[in-house]
Amino acid sequence: MGPEKRDARTAPALFGPLARHVHHTRGATTATILGHTVHLIGAADTRAEGRLRGLTAQLAYVDEATLVPEEFWTQLLARLSVPGARLFATTNPDSPRHWLKVGYLGRAAELNLRSWHFRLSDNPSLSPEYVADLAAEYVGLWRKRMIEGAWVVAEGAIYDTWDEGAHVVDALPDMRRYWLGVDYGTTNPFVALLLGEGVDDRLYACGEWRHEARATHQSMTDAQYSAAVRKWLGHWRHPDADPDAPAGVAPEWTFIDPSAASFSTQMWADGHPGLARATNDVADGIRSVSSLLAAGRLLVHRSCEGLLTELPGYSWDPKATDRGEDAPLKVDDHSADALRYVVHSTAHEWRHLLTSTNETSVP
Repeated sequence: MGPEKRDARTAPALFGPLARHVHHTRGATTATILGHTVHLIGAADTRAEGRLRGLTAQLAYVDEATLVPEEFWTQLLARLSVPGARLFATTNPDSPRHWLKVGYLGRAAELNLRSWHFRLSDNPSLSPEYVADLAAEYVGLWRKRMIEGAWVVAEGAIYDTWDEGAHVVDALPDMRRYWLGVDYGTTNPFVALLLGEGVDDRLYACGEWRHEARATHQSMTDAQYSAAVRKWLGHWRHPDADPDAPAGVAPEWTFIDPSAASFSTQMWADGHPGLARATNDVADGIRSVSSLLAAGRLLVHRSCEGLLTELPGYSWDPKATDRGEDAPLKVDDHSADALRYVVHSTAHEWRHLLTSTNETSVP
């Protein structure tokens, strides 16, 4: 395509000779395909349903149908009023209690609906190497849904491959670099978790600073938290370092709970470098941590007491499961959240470790 990006809708490589019949201006909300006006509508929340009102459509295509609000889907069906109108949708599976599975796929016969089940390996456009690499990245719940195409429920322990005997270490290798994840709390615990990339191509939860206001009966301001975290980093020492080596560690990046804007501002004002909002996609973050644990690429130093306490009990919320949603119980999850923030926010740095050729086992 050259240095200039091309609109995929008009790419001959995708649509062949039909590409010349596709007209779309980048950023526009409509396109013309084979002489017909096509509306390009996003559905990030329930308000998107209003964009469909008054529309008359004869054909619709929905990508990742489990991610659109049910209200949007219902309104879209109501807009397909032309005789012979059809809706095509593709999606990865979700919970078997998801509204799409219960209200539509589970009632296919009575709704004049047809569905097809595919596994990732059924896609002829994907190379065997790519399929193997992706299969190595997904584990447990995510493998069943994204690789095998199964509608399975999220229940029980979130990190079901967690094994304290295998994942907890007393010694650390030399580290190439460090990152910091922060889960902010005022009445709830505040956690700063130091993640290191070892020379052995594994990630390590190296250290943890944690303050529990309720347990200590001592609240802290943003300024006090900032000073405490920076002091802890300045005094932190690799457990196997030379006793004469200077103390202190400088994380390349510090990923802070996105809801903690005031604390981020305080850290910036105090001159702490490399600040960034943590990537807070809960499901994807959990998947990232799960994949690393299963591949033996994430280990935890025994000094991280809060994290070691929380991980075994980190569980899916059964009430959310009953609603067809995937959500962890919001109980004793502060160190686990700090781990998720720093792991998922750095995924582009370590993702290559999960390819099929780099799979390993926990030591």
